[in-house]
Amino acid sequence: MEMSSATLNTGLLQRMNDAKESPLFYKVFVLVTLGLMLDASDVYLASATNTAVVKDGFATLGQGSLFLSAGFMGLFIGSILAGFLGDKFGRNKVYSLNLFVFGLFTLLAGFAPNITMLTLLRFIASLGLGAEIVTGFALVNEFAPVLHRGRWAGGASVVGNLGSPLGLLLCTLLIPRYSWRAPFFVVGVLALLLWVLRLHNFPESPRWLMSQGRYDEAEKLVKQLEVRGTYTTKNNSSESKRVTTSLARGLFVGVVAAVVTTLAQFTFTSWVPTLLVKRGIDVAHSFMLSTVMMVGAPVGAFLGAMLVDWVGRKKTIVVGFLLTALLGVTFAYQTTSFMVMLVGFLLTLCMYAMNASILSVYVPELFQTKFRFRGEGYSAGAGKLAAVLMPSFVVWTLTNFGPTYVFFGIAVVTVLGAVVVGLFGPETKQRPVE
Repeated sequence: MEMSSATLNTGLLQRMNDAKESPLFYKVFVLVTLGLMLDASDVYLASATNTAVVKDGFATLGQGSLFLSAGFMGLFIGSILAGFLGDKFGRNKVYSLNLFVFGLFTLLAGFAPNITMLTLLRFIASLGLGAEIVTGFALVNEFAPVLHRGRWAGGASVVGNLGSPLGLLLCTLLIPRYSWRAPFFVVGVLALLLWVLRLHNFPESPRWLMSQGRYDEAEKLVKQLEVRGTYTTKNNSSESKRVTTSLARGLFVGVVAAVVTTLAQFTFTSWVPTLLVKRGIDVAHSFMLSTVMMVGAPVGAFLGAMLVDWVGRKKTIVVGFLLTALLGVTFAYQTTSFMVMLVGFLLTLCMYAMNASILSVYVPELFQTKFRFRGEGYSAGAGKLAAVLMPSFVVWTLTNFGPTYVFFGIAVVTVLGAVVVGLFGPETKQRPVE
């Protein structure tokens, strides 16, 4: 019986790995990327809200820092919980619950009577959002054909990051006219609508069903994934190409890479409107400049997704980190609106190329299937935990040294990331990681 189950499991896995892109896969991809777009927009919703509530006197600079930290703490806890709950109860149940939590409490945040309640609601909403990030990328990896897994995982980041400029544009249009509460209403309603759409249209992961011995259910889904035929993967699955990274090495590289890219990205994107205001630029103008810069998010994500397949994971990540450091320092010394936009656009492009390369492609490839979901959760969660401390560091730096030194901090951490990935990270380009 055990041999029969093992043989059946292996056969279903191979069929799923080889299946060409099907209508079921495309449905999964669309529903995942819509959620990732909400995730990307939410970072700038928090950034713009923080700028507005501090500017309007609804919160002090210190309270605004706690507001951002509460969001990052929620993202951290949500990322960790997603791995365990997804493994125990199934991807589908967790994936539905996290979006409901995010949508409901984001909507309620729009009614917050004070900064304390707003911070609490932000924390709870972020629990759901943290799970969304981990489960979204993991599900694309679990459903995608093995030959094109990197392409689709990177593509999810590309489409998802369209939410970055859209989120800032939403804030630019709504906050000056209707106050900071309006974007919470809009994003909360959109999240709840997507939750309803997913509730009856998102399948369980066949890989998880197989791990639970539910082969009949997995078989039905695999048949739907095979409706357009299969790829030949024999030459791509040889043992000589297989990645053999140890768990300890995978966690070390994955955690450092995720922490560095998260700190750099969130420090810049969460605080750039405030930093611009500190330079004497009015709130509406700072939002406009930030929106233009954020166009670099989907462009950078696209470049990152392409480069990891063209030149390899390690080269893309190391060079990208070094360019981020250089552009971060350059941005600190710009004095005209045009150069702020130009250098800011290029800096955003580099950071989101790293985001697409690391969090959606490279980190999942560092772990075997049995630990991949939790490995990505630990790595992403570590990044969010580091981001919890980031707002306090930024406030301290702004108070004692000024905006310029915030960007020196970005440069230091990204150089560190380049060294770690360059020395310890394995190359996983076109290598099986099952």
